Amino acid sequence: MWQLDWSKLAEVLTYDPSQPMIFNSGLFLFLFLGFSMVYALLQKKTTARLLFVTAFSYYFYYKSSGIYFFLLGIVTVSDFLLARQMVHTVAHWKRKFLVVVSLCINLGLLCYFKYTNFFYEMLYPLWNGSFEPLDIFLPVGISFFTFQSLSYTLDVYRGDLKPLSSLLDYAFYVSFFPQLVAGPIVRARDFVPQIRQPLRVTNEMFGQGIFFIVSGLFKKAVISDYISINFVERIFDNPGLYSGLENLFGVYGYALQIYCDFSGYSDMAIGLALLLGFRFPINFNSPYKSDSVTDFWHRWHISLSTWLRDYLYISMGGNRKGKVRTYINLIVTMLLGGLWHGASWNFIVWGGLHGAALAVHKFLRSLLHRPKTYRSTGIRRFFAVVITFHFVCFCWIFFRNTTFEGSQTMIRQIFTSFHPELFVQLITGYWKVFALMALGYVLHWLPDSWQDACSRGVVRLPLVGQALLVIVLIFIVIQVKSSDIQPFIYFQF
Repeated sequence: MWQLDWSKLAEVLTYDPSQPMIFNSGLFLFLFLGFSMVYALLQKKTTARLLFVTAFSYYFYYKSSGIYFFLLGIVTVSDFLLARQMVHTVAHWKRKFLVVVSLCINLGLLCYFKYTNFFYEMLYPLWNGSFEPLDIFLPVGISFFTFQSLSYTLDVYRGDLKPLSSLLDYAFYVSFFPQLVAGPIVRARDFVPQIRQPLRVTNEMFGQGIFFIVSGLFKKAVISDYISINFVERIFDNPGLYSGLENLFGVYGYALQIYCDFSGYSDMAIGLALLLGFRFPINFNSPYKSDSVTDFWHRWHISLSTWLRDYLYISMGGNRKGKVRTYINLIVTMLLGGLWHGASWNFIVWGGLHGAALAVHKFLRSLLHRPKTYRSTGIRRFFAVVITFHFVCFCWIFFRNTTFEGSQTMIRQIFTSFHPELFVQLITGYWKVFALMALGYVLHWLPDSWQDACSRGVVRLPLVGQALLVIVLIFIVIQVKSSDIQPFIYFQF
C-alpha cells in the first residue's frame, strides 16, 4: 500500500538554503500542477482567487528566501499606505515627504541587505582594521520587488496613477510569483487593470504560454546551464591557464549563457502569467542584433532599462539641461544600474563602460545630425552589429569576473597569447558545448518572423499537441533537475 512519509514531505516543503525554489526546479513543477487545479476551481471567485495566489506567492518567496519573506510584507504595506495618504495630501512638500519615506524604506532595505559589506569594505581602512564581512543574508529578488513597488509610489506621486483602494490587490501585484524573484519589473499601470478582470485564458494565450515556457526552459536549463558548467566556469575561474583563443570563446559562451539565463527566466515568467490569464511585456528582444549600444539597451532587460530611464535618468534632468548634462546623466544612470546588479566594483566598471558608450553614441548621432529613428542598413549595419556585439562581450568580462585581476588576465591572454592553432583541438574537445553555442546563436539571430511563426504554430496545435509539449516540458525538467525532487511517498508491501 502507499504510505506518506510526513517527515520527508515536511523536509521538501520547508525552506532549504542550498536549494531555493525556482521555475526550472522539479518541486515547483509539482506544486504548480496542484496550484493550477485550485486556481481553475476559483475562476469565478475573484477575491478568493486573489487571496489564494497571494498566499502561494508568499510561500514561493519563502521557499526562495526563508523567513525573509516578511520583507515583502513590509514593502507592500508601507507603500500601499503611503500611496493612499498621498491622494489625500494637498501640500506639495508633504507629498514629497511621503515619497521620500517610500524611497528610504525600499532603498534602505536594498542597501542594507545588498551593499552593507560593499561600503564597509571601502571604509574599514579608515580605522586600520581588518575587513571581515558581516553575516548578512541577501534575500532573493529584493532588487526586483523594491523597484517594482517604488515605481508604484513614484507614479502616484507624479499623478500618473491613482492609488489602489484594496491592500489585497496591491499585495497581489507586488508578490505575483511569476515575476517576483527575477523580473520582469512590471509597472502597476500595466498590471493593475488586469487584476479584477474576469479570468479568461484563451486558446491563443494558452498556446503562447506553452511556447514561452518551453523556449525559456530550453534557454535556461539546457543551453545556459550546460555551457556554464562544462565550459564557461572553467575559463573564468582560471583564465591564466587557458590560451587567448579559449578565453575569447569563454567570453562568447558567457555572452550566450547570461542572455539565455536572464531571458529564459523572463520567458518562463511571461508564459506562466499567460497560463494564469495575465500579460507581461516582453523583456528581451534579441539584444545581440543591436547595431548600437543605445539599441542594445532598447532590447536588453527592457523592464529594467525603462525603469532606469523613467525614474532615474529623467528625474536627474534627462536631456532637458543641455548636452553636457545629458552625457553626465547617462553615465551616472548606468553606473547606478551597474551597482544595482551587484555590490562590486566590477559591476560599476561594467555600468560605467556602457554609460560612456551611450554618451559617445549620443554625441556622434548629434554630430552627424542623425535622428533617433536612424537605422544603418546593408554592410554598414553588419559591421555595426559586429562592433556592438564585441563591445558588449568586452564589458561582460568585467561583469562576470569577481576581481579586476581576473579581467586583466583574460584580456591579456586574448591579446598576447591567442594561439589560433588550438582551434581544432578546442572544438573537438568541447564539441557538445560548441554545438549548443552554435544552436543558441543561430536561434538568436534568426529573423523575428520565424519566432512569431513558431509561436503561431504552437497556438494552432490541437489540445493533444499542446499537451504533448507539456509532457516534453515535464520530461526535460525531471531530467535536468531531478536531484531536487526527493521522494516523500514510498511503496510498502
